[in-house]
Amino acid sequence: MTQNMYWTAICVAPTNASRIGPSASSFRTITPVYAEKASKILVALAVICLASGAAHSDELRILVYGATGKVGTHVLDEALARGHSVTAVSRDPSSIQKRHPKLIAAKGDLLDSDSIASLVAGQDVVVISVRGILGKSKKPENALQRLAVEKMVGVLRNLGDAAPRLIHVGGSGTLEVKPGVIWADKIPKLFVPKSLEAEIQGQVLALEYLRTVTDVKWTYATPAKNFTNKERTGIFRIGGDALLEDKRGRSRISRADFAVALINEAENAAHVRERFSVAY
Repeated sequence: MTQNMYWTAICVAPTNASRIGPSASSFRTITPVYAEKASKILVALAVICLASGAAHSDELRILVYGATGKVGTHVLDEALARGHSVTAVSRDPSSIQKRHPKLIAAKGDLLDSDSIASLVAGQDVVVISVRGILGKSKKPENALQRLAVEKMVGVLRNLGDAAPRLIHVGGSGTLEVKPGVIWADKIPKLFVPKSLEAEIQGQVLALEYLRTVTDVKWTYATPAKNFTNKERTGIFRIGGDALLEDKRGRSRISRADFAVALINEAENAAHVRERFSVAY
């Protein structure tokens, strides 16, 4: 190496790669510098690229429904760690205990169009991470996941070009175990409570509905078959409709790493009007 060598260090998270780590779009150029000094800088940049909170160059305004849930809390943490502004929505804002300079706790109702409209205005991305069944019928049509998606799309549609993008946290039951056969249809019903079965089928209905929507920018983010509570690694696979399994036949993703993939999507918009899946 010569002393006049020009060095360029690039840290990019490719959105379409088979394995993907933390999203970042930072570029650094060191020119000209001595080789020894440049090497040290490159090592430092590599550490930054692998670090858990590599900041995105453009700050996003992200609205999160279900921010106090098991997935939503990780989405909240990941977004804030990357420097984005987050509005966490709850029927009871006092239940949002986290404090951060870029975090706002807001009262909202996913089934109230006026409430939704007042909160989505001016946002870049809306994340829906909710679950539940309304009433006692235990029918998929009454799954909160399906109802929330349809209500949200109706509001976003009225906003036209000013509407934020929607990322819905879907269910693994919608993934295909073989062409044309989804996991929801293979789950032994004998061991599944009726309410959970209705939620699983409700997520199927939500995806089917979204696939008919062509005038709103939506994304259906699908976790692996099993969630874990393990720590964030930033290393996972991105797939499509097929259920992803590892060499041992396991389909897993930690909630923390799923949040990484979701915020990657918020930043990069790689799967607009598509479903993508996440697994190790």
